[in-house]
Amino acid sequence: MLDNLESISESIRAVLDAKNTARETLLGLARTLTRHCANAIRAMHRQEWQAASQLLALASTAADQMRNTAYLDLYFAGYTQDALKEYVEAAVVFALVRGELLPTPADLRVEEATYLNGLAEAASELRRYILDILRYTHSSQAEHLLGAMDAIYDVLVTFDFPDAISGGLRHRTDNVRAVLERTRGDMTTSVRQQQLQTAIDSLEARLVAGGSAT
Repeated sequence: MLDNLESISESIRAVLDAKNTARETLLGLARTLTRHCANAIRAMHRQEWQAASQLLALASTAADQMRNTAYLDLYFAGYTQDALKEYVEAAVVFALVRGELLPTPADLRVEEATYLNGLAEAASELRRYILDILRYTHSSQAEHLLGAMDAIYDVLVTFDFPDAISGGLRHRTDNVRAVLERTRGDMTTSVRQQQLQTAIDSLEARLVAGGSAT
């Protein structure tokens, strides 16, 4: 009655061994993809555009390798989609700071929910870029990027779906709102400081001119 139990178990073991090997491969690729994306964003903050572009190309290659798995359940696992979300974030940030059209989900070959969550992360990441600009002076680029954050938030709040469908988008959208409000406050402070400095410089110039006249 149990003559074939051993052969059944060995057959199952072979399948699970193969799947476990595939999982380990995907974990490694996910770590590689995340690392390339993080390094690409760091390069963008240093305005090293060629390095950032090269790192995004490496990230794209790692993402392609992840898609080659024969196990769809592994591909749609949390760690895999999280890594692809990081890829979306890096690609979107690159496009925004370079003034290019946003890459689409089809361009990046990612799922729609993954794209939206990456878009949310990109909007939050723009805060760091804006603060880097404001450390030197208020500029139109900072205003443009704040406008991009605002536009992304306005779109994200229209996606009111359960977390099981959206991948936890609602929580990330709430984070974008908080980051957006803080950044808008920082921008307002920067404008006022710049206006105050301009007024001080103007007053000093008039005092110097008045002293010279006497």
